Amino acid sequence: MITLASQSAARAAMLTAAGIAFTAVLAHVDEEGIADGLAGEPAARVADALAEVKAIKVSRRVGGLVLGADSIAVTADGRFLAKPGTRDAATTQLAGLAGTTHRLVSAAVIAEGGVPVWRAAGEARLRMRLLSDAFIAGYLDAEGDAVLGCVGTYRIEGRGAQLFTRVDGDHFVIRGLPLLAVLDYLRVRGEIAA
Repeated sequence: MITLASQSAARAAMLTAAGIAFTAVLAHVDEEGIADGLAGEPAARVADALAEVKAIKVSRRVGGLVLGADSIAVTADGRFLAKPGTRDAATTQLAGLAGTTHRLVSAAVIAEGGVPVWRAAGEARLRMRLLSDAFIAGYLDAEGDAVLGCVGTYRIEGRGAQLFTRVDGDHFVIRGLPLLAVLDYLRVRGEIAA
């Protein structure tokens, strides 16, 4: 069994659907502070650093393999998007992404005994359709608080699919985890059947 250093419902659902036994433990890290300290670094580096901090922190408290993950959305003009947190921020974020293509980078790090032993990252490109103010309001009404903690303000596995005209990349990466790479590593380690 592994430990997921996250309370992300999407990541937990992916692991569960893949048949991976795990426990979830919240890492309690200052994501904003860490990201601010890496200002100017590429999105993949920031996502990797955040995933590593989470994995190491939890790994120091529990035994076995600990999986940390993080995702960064990057707008067409290069800005990183944070989780919106509020309805107003979510509205602004969706309006800003409408009609543009953005990138989403998801990184995963596995730590053991407080040391990172494996890492991977993936990237997807998502073209968001033009959105009316009425559509954004209805979408946020339907999704509620579920999307306020999601980078990009969407859950593509749900109503968020309606936001896009084109998606290039791994669906698992878009949901927040380079799952296929994680599964490969767990096979190598003998955690799951090969």
